[in-house]
Amino acid sequence: MLKIQNIAVLTSGGDSPGMNACIRSITRAAIYHEIGVYGVIDGFNGLIKNEFKPLSYHDVSNILQRGGTILGTARCKEFLDPDQRKIAYTNLKQLNIDALIVIGGDGSFKGASIFSQEFDLPIIGIPGTIDNDINGTDYTIGFDTALNNIVQAIDKIRDTASSHHRVFLVEVMGNNSGILALNAAAASGAEEVFMPERQEDLTLFEDKIKRALAANKSSIIVIAEGDQIGGAKEVYEYLKQKGLTDKVRVSVLGHLQRGGSPSFKDRLNATLFGEQAIVLLLQGKSNLMISITNGKVTSQNLAIAEKATQPKNMDYLKLIRKLSVY
Repeated sequence: MLKIQNIAVLTSGGDSPGMNACIRSITRAAIYHEIGVYGVIDGFNGLIKNEFKPLSYHDVSNILQRGGTILGTARCKEFLDPDQRKIAYTNLKQLNIDALIVIGGDGSFKGASIFSQEFDLPIIGIPGTIDNDINGTDYTIGFDTALNNIVQAIDKIRDTASSHHRVFLVEVMGNNSGILALNAAAASGAEEVFMPERQEDLTLFEDKIKRALAANKSSIIVIAEGDQIGGAKEVYEYLKQKGLTDKVRVSVLGHLQRGGSPSFKDRLNATLFGEQAIVLLLQGKSNLMISITNGKVTSQNLAIAEKATQPKNMDYLKLIRKLSVY
């Protein structure tokens, strides 16, 4: 195995449940191999600002069950500047850091890939985003917890919708991806779902709403943020123009989707990903992303991960519409 003295780990982009479990796994796996670990504060910003924190065995105790990230996270436009990346590399070298692990999404991986090639620095990416929209992996850390949060929220909304015979337009996150919306709609028994990947026929949707209202029944419509038509509020405005909003309500779930204790699946996958990142670095590997393909933990080139993926389960859309009463 390759001799590595120290590594650094950072979380970048949107926070996702399971990031802390991954930080814990990375830290303890590295310590097992007698490798020093530095946590980078607030993502790539911390590399530039020289904000590092040594991580010990006890620093990562009691964090596996916590949502968010103990290291903090942020988006960093400064990292697009080659001069700023040079400063980041100098800061790493001053601490004798030999490799970097980046937990984040496709945007984080683009910056990491460029950084690795510029300075010949070993970098491993770990997919962490609730959107599950990274190419090259079937699963990203945080997706399962976010789905559970959404489904639980819809269950509560349905209680009110059923009691008042209302139609609820429920907007979920996704960052221009309909993967969360599609899966949440299928699992929550929604009557319809709107996704950015599809051009929807609103006249057909209008007819569905009319039938639901005429039957005096409730309906749940899941809408991904960044949909072709905008979002839940935009759909509401369309229905308002048609005089169909008397019993229609909007619920934008917002950031509650990100929070909370990670699920079993997110804890386990995050733990597996973190340990595998250390294994790859010790094998002399670089510029790779840890991934799950067909249920197996493996790795892909970071360049593959830079491209956003499309929803993998479009058959769910047929299922949703087949099971919808209206």
